Amino acid sequence: MSTGSPVGSHRVVSPAGVLPQAADELDDNPDIAENEVRVRVERLNLDAASYRQLHTAHRGDGAAIRAEVLELIERRGKMHNPRTGSGGMLIGTVDAVGERSPLGLKSGQKIATLVSLTLTPLRIDDGLERWDGLSEQVPASGHAVLFARSIAAVLPEHLPEPLALAVFDVCGAPALVRRVVARRAHARAAVAVLGAAGKSGSLSLAAARDARAATVLGVVRDEAEAERLKATGLADRVAVADATEPLALAEAVTDALDGRGADVTVVCVDVPGCEHGAVLSTAAGGTIVFFSMATSFSAAALGAEGLAADVEMLIGNGYVPGHADYALQLLSANPALIELFEDRTAVPIDGSQASPRVPIDGSQASPRVPINGPQASPREGEAR
Repeated sequence: MSTGSPVGSHRVVSPAGVLPQAADELDDNPDIAENEVRVRVERLNLDAASYRQLHTAHRGDGAAIRAEVLELIERRGKMHNPRTGSGGMLIGTVDAVGERSPLGLKSGQKIATLVSLTLTPLRIDDGLERWDGLSEQVPASGHAVLFARSIAAVLPEHLPEPLALAVFDVCGAPALVRRVVARRAHARAAVAVLGAAGKSGSLSLAAARDARAATVLGVVRDEAEAERLKATGLADRVAVADATEPLALAEAVTDALDGRGADVTVVCVDVPGCEHGAVLSTAAGGTIVFFSMATSFSAAALGAEGLAADVEMLIGNGYVPGHADYALQLLSANPALIELFEDRTAVPIDGSQASPRVPIDGSQASPRVPINGPQASPREGEAR
C-alpha cells in the first residue's frame, strides 16, 4: 500500500498539477493509500446553490436532475457542479482506514464529511435510484475517499441523520460569525443576516446572539418567512427585502437598525446579485461575511471600490476549528432551530423524503436572468 499526497493530488486525473478541488476529474478507485480512508456512502447533501441551479435548469424535473447529478459524478469522479463550482457533503460509514491515516477514524463509525464533494473522490453504484431529484438530500450507495488533510465528524447518536447532515453542511457559518462578532465585542455590534430563515442563516443568527451582538437583525424574502422567523425568537428584529435589489435592501436594513448600517453583514443567500446590497447595508469600517458560492467575489470587490465603501470582506470557507461541535451546541441551546432545519431540508426529521416546501420552479423568480439561466428568488446560502 503506497502513501498518497496528504492533500490528495495523487488522485487528480486531469489537468496535471492542480489540487483535487480544481481538477476536472478525480480517480475514484476504491483501493486506498495508507494515509486515506474509504467511506461507504449513504446520503449526499447537495449544497443549496448547486441544487437550486439544477432545479431551475431542469424546470423541476426530478428525473432530469437525478440524471445530471449522476452524470457529473460518473464523469468527474466527484460531485462538482461546473455552473456553481460547488458540491455539498455526505454521510456514510467508515469502510477502511489506511494504517497511516491521521484522521483518527475507525471502521464502522458513522461519519459526516466536513470537506466539499468538489474535492472528494466519489463513485455511485446504485444509479441514485432511491432519490426522486426533488430534495437536496440524496439517498445513495457507493464509496468516497478522504485524504490525510480531509475533515470528518462522527455523527452524534442523539440526532436523526438527516438533521445532523444538514447542520454539518453549514457548520462553518456560525463558527465564523461568532469569531467576527466577538472581535467587535467592545463595540456591541449590530449584525444583519441576509437569508436569515435558512440553515446557515438561522445558525448565524444564533451565533451572533451567542457572541453578544447588540442587535441581531434577520433579513428574509417575504412576510411568510418573517412570521416564521419571528416565532423562533432567534432575531431581535426582522426585515423583509429582496437581497438582489441593492437600494431596497440597504433601506430595509438601515430602517430596521435605526438609521445606520450593520457592523457585520452575513450573506446566506443562494442566488447571485446580493453583493452590492450587502456593501450598501454595511456601515463604514464594518465587515461582510459572504457564506455562499453564488457570490461573485469580483463583483463584491469592484462594487465596494466603486461605492467608496470602507468595508472588510471575508469569504466563508466552511472551516473554523471546532465548527461542528459549536453548531451542535447552538442546536441544543436553540430548539427552534430544529423546526427551521426541517422546513428547509425537504427531508423531515424522521428521515422520510419529501418534496421541497418552497417551490423553486420559477414561479417566484426574480425578473433578472443571469447568464447561467433564470434564478428563483433568494432563499439561503449553504455552499460547499
